[in-house]
Amino acid sequence: MPLAAVGAVLLVLGGAAAAAGILPWPAVGALADRIVPILAFVAAITVVTELLNAAGLFEWMASHFRRWGRGRTLVLWALVAVLSLAATVFLSLDTTAVLLTPIVVLLARRCGLPPLPFALTAVWLANTGSLLLPVSNLTNLLALHSLGNVPPSAFAARMALPALWCALVPVAAVAVLFRRELRGRYSTVRTSRVHGQPEAPAPPDPVLLGVGASVLAGLLPALVSGVPVWIPSTVAAAVLVLAFAARRRAVLRWALVPWQLLLFAAGLFAVMEALQHLGARELAAGLLGSGSGPIDLIRVSAAGAAGANVVNNLPAYLAFENAAGSPARLAALLIGVNAGPLITPWASLATLIWHEQLRRLGVAISWWGYAAAGLVLVPVMVIPAALLAAIP
Repeated sequence: MPLAAVGAVLLVLGGAAAAAGILPWPAVGALADRIVPILAFVAAITVVTELLNAAGLFEWMASHFRRWGRGRTLVLWALVAVLSLAATVFLSLDTTAVLLTPIVVLLARRCGLPPLPFALTAVWLANTGSLLLPVSNLTNLLALHSLGNVPPSAFAARMALPALWCALVPVAAVAVLFRRELRGRYSTVRTSRVHGQPEAPAPPDPVLLGVGASVLAGLLPALVSGVPVWIPSTVAAAVLVLAFAARRRAVLRWALVPWQLLLFAAGLFAVMEALQHLGARELAAGLLGSGSGPIDLIRVSAAGAAGANVVNNLPAYLAFENAAGSPARLAALLIGVNAGPLITPWASLATLIWHEQLRRLGVAISWWGYAAAGLVLVPVMVIPAALLAAIP
């Protein structure tokens, strides 16, 4: 509810700006044309991922990972890294934070392993792995408008090298920081309880599991086909809703729709648009400078990363978007606001969600240690990735 309350306040402020003439009504209409499809996608993909989880698909994958790891902790962790990256790239970073975090923590505990390396892998890749496709991050969907609504393949082609670098760095960091923990072995024999956690959930409904797997198999290529992403995600959500209405109606509830996030995002968009008409555009232009040389791109990425860690990555992107300008500078900005939020807990919504999941699961984390690691990782990722963004 606090997120919804903040969103409501922001919407009221945006409405007041429009009523006072600060935010022109034509600008309000243009903003609505831009963000309504994005918010529709966010709502639909959240319903899809929640219902896929309810169908047992992610648990099924995690249980198979335990067998595929063949008792080697390093192999199991590598499989979790691949799953976290794939979920982030194709289903968005919030999917990884909301759904995969509890799964990988419980998987580690059932294998008698420390959960922190697995949890950190999930949250770091949720942020840094969200550069490749428009659907990976809300900031990417916003950037599509400024990039001329290019197809996902063109977006991925420009972001591929920075995305690869920003995915490799946190994986390498976890491998180094937790080399002792990842060097051991675990038992593949099923036991009733490990660390107080049940070994396995109730067997999933095979029909819903099959429908969920089929929907996911069809959705992933549709999201990169060039069709507006809200269309295939809405169709996928509708199919899953119908399947659950027939098999497990009790799962269907209004809470599946992320009302708080939608309200917050709508209010944030309105306020940031009003601020653009109050001089924020000129201030951002002064901070980002101009030009597309190597130093210029590093400056843009650094500003995006700093803004994300001071406030949050979404308002940081909105504040700097107009001042970015060229495709190379927009790519550098996305690198900063997507890969940079690894220092403060509020830098991205995914990190806040991840921490709440850890708190519920009883996994302790030191924010001082988290921030210290982020202060090292962010420059190592952002500076080379910004230089890679200059490659057409």
